[in-house]
Amino acid sequence: MFITLAVLLAIFVLPDPWRLPVVGIAVVVEIAETTFWMRRSRRGAAKAGPETMIGDAAWVVTICDPIGEVRLHGELWRARCDGNAGVGQRVRVQAREGLTLVVERLP
Repeated sequence: MFITLAVLLAIFVLPDPWRLPVVGIAVVVEIAETTFWMRRSRRGAAKAGPETMIGDAAWVVTICDPIGEVRLHGELWRARCDGNAGVGQRVRVQAREGLTLVVERLP
């Protein structure tokens, strides 16, 4: 944004000795702004992706003995359970292996 404005000012408005410094300052400001927003967007916990599912509770949709299906966040997932879990029981996600969730029964 700053670069575009600086180039337009340099071409149409500013006298000759001011053109290069204005464009240079705009480039520095643009780089600083981009660096700031990139660092800010990368801090904090993950909000999407497989790591956000670990520890969440899901509902068993088809009997999990040892392979079945669970509903997690409104989506159906294939699940593997160490023990057997019946339909309607709650399970906790321990891990994800490809498109299969590893789950354990909740008491």
